[in-house]
Order: sequence, then structure tokens, then C-alpha cells
Amino acid sequence: MRSACFGRILSVGFRTVASMTTATIDFRPEFQTVLDYQHGLVTARQLRGLGISTRQIQHMVESGQWSAVLHGVYAVTNGPLDRPMRLWAALLFGGPRAILSHRTAAEEWGLMPVDPDGPIHVTVPYGLSAEPQEPTYRKVGRRSDRPVPREGDLLHPGVVVHRSRAHAHILVPTLPPRTSRADTVVDLAVAEPSAVAAARVLVSAVTGSDIPVHELLRRIEQRPPRRYRRALTDALTFVSGGVQSILEHRYAVDVELAHGLPAARRQSPVLVDGRTLYEDVDYSDSGVPLFVRLDGLRYHSSRSVALRDRRRGNAAELAGKATLVYGWDEVSRRSCEVAAEVRTVLERGGWSGPNPCPRCREYLLTSGG
Repeated sequence: MRSACFGRILSVGFRTVASMTTATIDFRPEFQTVLDYQHGLVTARQLRGLGISTRQIQHMVESGQWSAVLHGVYAVTNGPLDRPMRLWAALLFGGPRAILSHRTAAEEWGLMPVDPDGPIHVTVPYGLSAEPQEPTYRKVGRRSDRPVPREGDLLHPGVVVHRSRAHAHILVPTLPPRTSRADTVVDLAVAEPSAVAAARVLVSAVTGSDIPVHELLRRIEQRPPRRYRRALTDALTFVSGGVQSILEHRYAVDVELAHGLPAARRQSPVLVDGRTLYEDVDYSDSGVPLFVRLDGLRYHSSRSVALRDRRRGNAAELAGKATLVYGWDEVSRRSCEVAAEVRTVLERGGWSGPNPCPRCREYLLTSGG
């Protein structure tokens, strides 16, 4: 585990430095190992363990040789901090049992793009005291005559501290340590302000990665989230049923489920020009030959995909199957109108069913709503 390894490495440097003055500090070689491991960062506690006084630390900062990065955390350089240094600074600030979590862990797993100016998220065991840290900005020491980056530039984006009762079970001993991929996704979802937003975060993460749905369901069962449990399990059920994007999830929830439309078959295979392609939504199981295609810009904007979609549409027409096509704007902003159009085709084909949506009466195109 990281904490045990971390403790062993730190312990080698806790000896009195042979020669120390206010003007210079000579580190023993073993302390350089600690600095290398921590990317040139060190805590005030570690320095005191070496016999370095608060006055000497203050001198190193004010003379421009070191930077005060976070409360009690110093960089033995006056240059800019790269991402590994910012991550380690946050971990040192959080204490020896802190691990990267939430958005920061997602960035390290490649689940989200890195936000260079966003705060670093860490998780510590429940019961430990650790306050969040605001962003810090570069200051030129009063006695510094060294060239330094521009005063006022962002030095560290700050730290958000979370607490977990399951800390020992969510840790993955990477370097630096972080929460597991499944726990990271669940944490991100639970942090959202609403159940709807939480479900979308979960669907986006799962459909954009290779995290197995069963692994997420297992983690939710083993480590019940403090809120949104039903919304998260329902979202994973949709993904298991073939939903492969946020747009498809929005359609399934906001159009199909909210308006009492029949449950469709997802990713229905069709043969086009000798190739097997897949229709997003297929209502054939309800007795109506209707496809609904959901075109997200991310996957449908290239010339080759546009040609494939045209060929697929022509094949559906030749097979006698109606095709409706919607994008993000229609599904997210005009779900009632989309549902009314789908209902029109379904009822024309002989299907009928009540519409439970109280908001869309004025949009219904038939009298069966």
C-alpha cells in the first residue's frame, strides 16, 4: 500500500543535517531520495524532522530559493510547478493517507480531460481533520534577488478534501495513489447536484471507457452511495440494455420513459452493403417497423459516417421501415415534440398507450395522448 511505502521513504530522512546555517541548507543524500520521490516537495514536518528550523524555512522562501506552495508544503525550487508537483503538493497537504479522487483521479485515469487550473481533489479516511486549501499565487520573497516567474501567477490551484469511510477499499496503489476507476466514476456522479446529472455523468463515463457495468454495479452494492443510488442503478440498466451515449440515455429517459412510449430494442443489427450496422432505437418488437436514429456530432460529422448514415437510411426505407432522426438539440430541448412525433408513427402502425407526461399535451399530434 502507498501509505506504508510512503512512511518508509520519509523515515530515512529524519536525521539531523550535519551543516545548516540560515543562509544554506545541505541535505543528506538520503533526503534527496525523499525529494525525488515527492517531485521536489517537502512538508514542514519532514523538515523539522531533519532539524531544520522554522526560521531557516522562512529564509529559504524569502530569499527566493524555495516556494511556499500550500500550507505547510514547500517546493525546493522557485520555478513553475508541473502537474506531478501539483498533485504531490496536494497529497502532502492532505497527509500520509491522502489519495487522489473525484475529478483529479478521473483525469489521471484518462476518463476526463485535464483541467490545469482546476483544484486537486483528494480523499482521506473519515474522521481525519483536513481543511480545503484555496489557490495560491506566486510571491517574490522580500530578500530575493533571484529571477522568478511573474509575481501573482497561479502557483497551485488549491485542494478539495473529501472523506470516506471506505478509504481502505477504494485505494489503488498507483503512483501517485488514487481511487479505483469504478469508485472514481461513482464519486463523480454522487458529487453532482441532482440525480439526473448524476446519471448522465455515470453514462458518459461508462460509454466512453472500458469500465464494465457489472463492476460499477458491484461497487454500488458494496459501497452504497450516500444519494442517487436508484438513479445510478437505473442508468447502468440502460447501458446494459444497449445505450451507448449520453444522447441515447437522454432519449431513453426524457423521451421514451417520460412519455410512456414502448421500450425499444437498442443497437439493432441491420445489413447495409454487406456490412452489419446498428440502429440506435428499433420499435419492431412493439409491432411497428420504426427506427429512431440519434445523431451526435461527435460520431456523425465526418464524411464517411455521413455516407454510412445515408446508406443506412435508404436501406431502412427499402425495407419498409420508417426512420426518424434526432440530434442533441431536439432530444434535450424539445423532448415532448420528439415524443409526439414518435408516438404518431407508432400509433399509425397500430400501437397505443397512455402518455404520462403532464407537460406535453399541447404538443401531441394525435388525440390518443
